[in-house]
Amino acid sequence: KMSNGSSITQFLLLAFADTRELQLLHFWLFLGIYLAALLGNGLIVTAVACDHRLHTPMYFFLLNLSLLDLGSISTTLPKAMANSLWDTRAISYLGCISQVLFFAFLISAENFLLTIMAYDRYVAICKPLHYGSLLGSRACVHMAAAAWGSGFLTALLHTANTFSLPLCQGNGLGQFFCEIPQILKLSCSLSDYPRKTRVIVLSACFFFACFIFIVLSYVQIFRAVLRMPLQQGRHKAFSMCLPLLAVVSLFMSTGMVAHLMPPSISSPSLNLVVDVVYSVVPPAANALIYSMRNQELKDAL
Repeated sequence: KMSNGSSITQFLLLAFADTRELQLLHFWLFLGIYLAALLGNGLIVTAVACDHRLHTPMYFFLLNLSLLDLGSISTTLPKAMANSLWDTRAISYLGCISQVLFFAFLISAENFLLTIMAYDRYVAICKPLHYGSLLGSRACVHMAAAAWGSGFLTALLHTANTFSLPLCQGNGLGQFFCEIPQILKLSCSLSDYPRKTRVIVLSACFFFACFIFIVLSYVQIFRAVLRMPLQQGRHKAFSMCLPLLAVVSLFMSTGMVAHLMPPSISSPSLNLVVDVVYSVVPPAANALIYSMRNQELKDAL
């Protein structure tokens, strides 16, 4: 029996399909996406680690982003692929807790890291003379450590709060992996409502604070770029910033749609598509977005 008064020993995840052919199709599709994400992010990590020309703040943060992407896609996809392959929906109670913890940790850390990367681009373009002093190697390591540490503390807080609630609305989750909003739907009574919402409101505030900081950074960057006299300088500045802007837009927009979609338009199949787009596409696409636009990275590879 569980200490929180519920006797749940496993949860049932949302299945992608009910026919065997479609389940196997999902398995192969996800395997392809997963291998592409592993290859793309793995190549970025290797290139940045091994090529001394890429030992700059921008690429150091990119290496961290790739590690977070590898972690987040490895938290959700392998279990979903295994379930499709073995025709099951079950995930153990402990497995569910670890999925919640790791996914929340990696997504929160990525949110903080993208904010730091926006600051890095802002300093590089708007305060180039101060770049060396503001973003020295020690400062960069401290910033990256702060992103990972804050992400982990946030996740720990949320996971402990979520799983301390008594659950008595069954054990079926409307998602293909364990995530906090889905678990909160299973909690017993309305008396837990203030606790449920407090956590979500806190997360949303963090998320929007980072989002606003990133937007303001980019407003300053674009103003600075448009004031540049030479076409060549503008082009270089835009090519430095646009990949990050694309990554941020993809990460933020899919997250917002997944969590703020009104119940009136949601359906299980639409939710599933949104969840896949928000949890699987950014980690797989980030490596592609960066490597396509980046000559230095291509040369290193």
